[in-house]
Formats: sequence, C-alpha cells, structure tokens
Amino acid sequence: MTSPLTTTAAASAARWTPRLWGTLLVLCAAMFLDALDVSMVGVALPSIGSDLGLSTSTLQWIVSGYILGYGGLLLLGGRTADLLGRRQVFLVALGVFALASLLGGLVDSGPLLIASRFIKGLSAAFTAPAGLSIITTTFPEGPLRNRALSIYTTCAATGFSMGLVLSGLLTEASWRLTMLLPAPIALIALAAGLKLLPRTTREKDHNGYDVPGAVLGTASMLLLVFTVVQAPESGWASARTLLSFLAVAVLLTAFVLVERRSAGPLIRLGVLRSGNQIRAQLGAMTFFGSYVGFQFLVTLYMQSLLGWSALHTALAFLPAGALVAISSTKVGSFVDRFGTQRLIAVGFALMVVGYTLFLGVDLDPVYAVAILPSMLLIGAACALVFPSLNIQATNGVEDHEQGMVSGLLNTSVQVGGAIFLAVVTAVVTAGAPEEATAQAVLDSYRPGLIVVAAIAALGLLITLPGLFTRRRPQAHSVVVARSTVKEADAERVAVRD
Repeated sequence: MTSPLTTTAAASAARWTPRLWGTLLVLCAAMFLDALDVSMVGVALPSIGSDLGLSTSTLQWIVSGYILGYGGLLLLGGRTADLLGRRQVFLVALGVFALASLLGGLVDSGPLLIASRFIKGLSAAFTAPAGLSIITTTFPEGPLRNRALSIYTTCAATGFSMGLVLSGLLTEASWRLTMLLPAPIALIALAAGLKLLPRTTREKDHNGYDVPGAVLGTASMLLLVFTVVQAPESGWASARTLLSFLAVAVLLTAFVLVERRSAGPLIRLGVLRSGNQIRAQLGAMTFFGSYVGFQFLVTLYMQSLLGWSALHTALAFLPAGALVAISSTKVGSFVDRFGTQRLIAVGFALMVVGYTLFLGVDLDPVYAVAILPSMLLIGAACALVFPSLNIQATNGVEDHEQGMVSGLLNTSVQVGGAIFLAVVTAVVTAGAPEEATAQAVLDSYRPGLIVVAAIAALGLLITLPGLFTRRRPQAHSVVVARSTVKEADAERVAVRD
C-alpha cells in the first residue's frame, strides 16, 4: 500500500511541505529516543546500583533487559506493522514507551526497573520497524527517500551522543532523571503523531497470520540474545551456553521450515536471495558490532585508566556524533551520485583506519593527537554507512513488505551488537593480567581493539563484491501536474536515468 503522502512527496522534490517535515520529525523523535535511552542508562548504572543496592550481575540486566526485549521481538514488530497498520502500531508502541519511562523513573526495586527496561525494549521493537517502513512508504524510492533516510538515521547518532552528555549532567542530580527524560518527549511525539502521521489500513490479502512462525521467530531471537548476553558470565564452553546455542539452532531450523511452507510468512525468505539485501544485513551486523565493541573498550580506558568523569568521557565521543549530525542533509545526495555500495565501502575503510589508529594510545594521551583523529574518522564512517545500509535494505522492496525488511535490518543491528560485544569482552577477559597495573590493563585492551578493527574489516570485505556488480539505474518520480478549477492533481510518471 502506498501512503497518501507519497504523491505529495513526489510533487515536492525540491521543497517538502510542512506536513512532510512534521511526519519525518515525529519518526525521527522515536529513533532519537531509542538511542538517547540506551546511552543515558549506561552512564547512570553506578548511581543506580548504589541507590537500590544492586549487585553487578543485576545491574547488567538493566541494560540486557532492554536488549532482550528489543532484539528478540523486532521480527514480530516489523511484520505486525505490515499486517495491522504502521501508524497504529507505531503510536501504540510509542505510548507504551512513554509509560515504561515513567515507571522506570519511579520504581524502588531492581526487578521492577529491569521489567520496565524490558517493556521499553519491547515497545522499541515495534516503533523502530514501523517508523522506518512509514518513511519508505511515504517517500518514493530515489533522492527523496535517500534524503529522508539520511536525516532519520542521523537522529540515532545524535541521540546517542546527546544521551552521553545529558546522562553525565542529569546523573549528578539523580539517576531517576535519566529514566524520566524520555517520557515527556515521547508524549509530545505521540500527540504530534496523532495529527501528522499518514493513516494506514490493515493489509487485507495477507493469507492469514503466521502464528507458528511468530512464536518460533520470537523464541529463537529471545533465546539467542539471552545466550549471548549470559555467555561471558556462564562461560562460552559451559554446558549451559552450548545447550542454549543448540536450542537456538533447533528453533531457527524449525522457523525456516515453517516460513518456507507458510502462505503468509513472518519473513519471506525469497527477500534474502538478493545479494544487496544480504550485504545490507551482514553489513549492519558488523557495523554496529564493531562500534559497540569500540565504545565499550574506550569508555573503560577513559574512565578506569585515565580517571575521566562520565561527562568528560561523553565529550570525548561528541565530535563523532556532531560530525554525523552536521552531515545529515548531505548523505542523501551522495547516495544519489555514488550509490550505497561505494559509500558503505568507504565508510568501513574509514572505520578500520580509525580503530587501528586508536591502538597507539597510551596512559598520558594528548586528546587532539591520540584520540580526536579516530573519533572524526569513525564519525565520518557512521555518517556514510548507517544511512546507506538503510537505503540499500529497503530499496526495491514492495510497500507491503517494508515493515518486514525494516524489522529484519534492526534485528541484524541488535544481534550483531550483542554477539560482537560478547566476543570483544571475551577476548579482553581472557587476556586480563594477574597484576592489574594500569599499563598491563591497557595492554589487555589492545587485542580487543584488534578484534574491533577486524570486525570492521570483515564488513568491508562483505561490501566489496557489490562494487563489481552492475549498478542498476533507479526509477525517479517525476510529476506532471494538470490544473483543474479547484485543484491540481499530480500524476507520477516513472522515467529512467
């Protein structure tokens, strides 16, 4: 189904209408909140543990609970948006997100706080694919969609960067403020969304609901994320971890068999026959996995070894986020000119260089010389890679499957982050020194940084075959307007480059 705003978007190639801008800003607000919430909580954990008397293992679940709900239910969230209506699913989930934020800021119990985090992750698993699919069905494929997606994905990096800074300031007053802050923003976005988001209808010819696929897909993703999160604590070679991975394999096998036979599958496996689609999904895993691993190690380095405050650490990361925000309006035009594959390849190359440069840091770094170049390179890489991955994954996909593909892409991001962060953590833990001198600890971080660079290099290798495939010209929307007495009706005519 095509949104009523699609024709308006096509007719406004040079100038977007206020309603189009409003629609995009509402969707950007949800993406901004997801990233803001994740980054703010990480900095507030020590204060939460001290106030509520929580152990380190319990504190881990304040982060892991969100990841579990988000990563485990994204596939279901994406398909639900297609079947039940993207606008409806987005708005309901955004309301749940606001209520869970209020709950998280008011509770005095560790288990209740973890439960609120799980609910927030669950709601984000529905807002993220629904929001992305609203964009891809509102803005026609080509320059308009590329511009919209570049702005949309930039909000994630901006939210993450601002979350780091805001958490450093808010935690000084109370950690509860970091939990409560998303609530009013979500409520404002909800009110605006009720007025601005294009109305959508339920998909009628969907051949029924794939209940077995939904159960198996959700169960396999939940168990996979849970196993990866718990593996460093339980041990990668422990019976519990190995049996959990075996169970994941069994569930995924059953899921694939069900999807192949289902008349209305949760994921149409034929989508994955596209080389561009596979490269986008694997690229998303390696992109986010490498960055999360890098941020984890660098945060430990700055706070544990250099003694920097949370705010000081956040400001050190800020140039990367600022570079992404500044470049938001330009990436779409770069995609139009050079294509997604080239930008993704250049971005991954910049990431590899940035991570490699950071290997040279010591215990007395000059920020402008030792740290800032890496941050700028990584910021430039994020500005190129993340929007391009979203554009590549959603191009050429029918409107009724946009939610499905959006959910799949977000699942790749979250699962990649969980898996590769666990790998980096395991490498660093295995090399932990017996005598924990500052230099010895720094030396134990270097293998982890090498793994981070290797993950980015893997992403580059995955992208390279796409550079040698013939680039197909995109169909752009051109409008021929015919005036009547009362109105002008826009008619889309597809032409090739």
